[in-house]
Amino acid sequence: MQPLNTIVIVGGGTAGWMTATALSTALRGRYKIRLVESDEIGIVGVGEATIPMIQRFNHVAGIDEVEFMKATNGTFKLGVEFVNWGKNGDRYMHGFGRLGQDLWMVGFEQYFHKMRALGKARDLADYSIMRSASRANKFMHPRTDLPNSPLAEITYAYHFDASLYARHLRKLSEGRGVERIEGKITQVSQRPSDGHVDAVVLESGRRIEGELFIDCSGFRGLLIEQTLQTGFEDWTHWLPCDRAMAVPCESVPVWTPYTRATAHKSGWQWRIPLQNRIGNGHVYCSQYISDDEATAVLLSNLDGRPLADPRPIRFKTGMRKKSWNKNVIAIGLASGFLEPIESTSIHMVQAAVSMVLDFFPDQGFSQKDIDAFNALSRFQYERIRDFIILHYKLNQRDDAAFWQACAAMDIPGTLREKMDLFRTHGRIQRYNNELFTEVAWMQVFTGQNLYPESYHPLVDVQSEGGIEEYMGSVAHVVEQCVNVMPDHAEYVKQYCPSNVM
Repeated sequence: MQPLNTIVIVGGGTAGWMTATALSTALRGRYKIRLVESDEIGIVGVGEATIPMIQRFNHVAGIDEVEFMKATNGTFKLGVEFVNWGKNGDRYMHGFGRLGQDLWMVGFEQYFHKMRALGKARDLADYSIMRSASRANKFMHPRTDLPNSPLAEITYAYHFDASLYARHLRKLSEGRGVERIEGKITQVSQRPSDGHVDAVVLESGRRIEGELFIDCSGFRGLLIEQTLQTGFEDWTHWLPCDRAMAVPCESVPVWTPYTRATAHKSGWQWRIPLQNRIGNGHVYCSQYISDDEATAVLLSNLDGRPLADPRPIRFKTGMRKKSWNKNVIAIGLASGFLEPIESTSIHMVQAAVSMVLDFFPDQGFSQKDIDAFNALSRFQYERIRDFIILHYKLNQRDDAAFWQACAAMDIPGTLREKMDLFRTHGRIQRYNNELFTEVAWMQVFTGQNLYPESYHPLVDVQSEGGIEEYMGSVAHVVEQCVNVMPDHAEYVKQYCPSNVM
């Protein structure tokens, strides 16, 4: 076994500097890590919302939460609110964490299905502290000293400025030995014997050599696609949105502890509240709306004055046919793209970096390891893809051709199986620890008006009166807990006020 000597990361931004931070933390100076980026090349930089697993990355990387949030204008996030996704006027929350408390052998959601059918269930948000706190604009950290309380189970993520996060990670990485090299890559050198990349050459003529190359060059995929011609699997027949307009606007006094995704006639709009501004973007399908019309929709649905001109982004949903090809591993947009409706972009970077460490190679580059890595990467992409497609497929809107086409489209068999299983008894099968939990799927199913025909038969082991009392108790406890939580904006101002000018 001959170990690697040098790892070269091509591209900065969130993907590049998350990779550099993780590798420099895990490898403890045993390997030379170089990151090549050019100030002339812009980054997409709209990945401002996250999911709770980001806490694990920050913890392992030794990132102090208060310092990181101050440096990135961060706020807290308890879930995503969806507006107009089922029918026009519908509104529901996909909240993090659990729903209610399980009773006997059956999950809480099964009792909800029975009581909803009987007209005796409250709104689903009443049984979830994250959803109820979001509705009330409340937040606090988990109270670990109250182990039997919902206050101990508060599950959260962050909103932050992605470019400031990359800057924060760069400072940490360079402090741990990562060498940043400024320059535009004009040539990629490959070994004649096997086609492995052995160096990238800068405009200045400088040659940066290495054994393992991490491609974080964004959509263009400088190494994985332009050099190795790996191929791309196009999913636009399932996810037809292909463009976005992004613009920040002035902030408002209420910093909502959730992301909002509002469906418009030809796509949807994100709203991400930071301490100093609100991030906004209109994701749309160019077959149904022009760029000018899409921009007008975006600007007419802002909370405050725009702080910049709208910035266009073009994309194609899908994934590389292989995330790891020869000695190149693609991470971030170089690996694939799924629109940020469920804030998975940054998580996919985190997951890929974790897999790189799990399958960390020597100079032999075992093909068995590479194949296993690619299979796991494909599984992650496909399962997240299915969850995102569900939001489009499961709509009942009759006011726009775009939504009618989405409702009528064929869907992957894996998603069809999920939907069919849920329709019968409300069952959701989670395979191989896929990202989204049973509770996540259930919230989108019911939020967009798909309810099961029946429920788990063991629910009837409990009496109807007993179930009603039990569910009422859960709702009461959640309400009492939310009442003692502080206002989200006030909590942020006291805990981590921004230090960015």
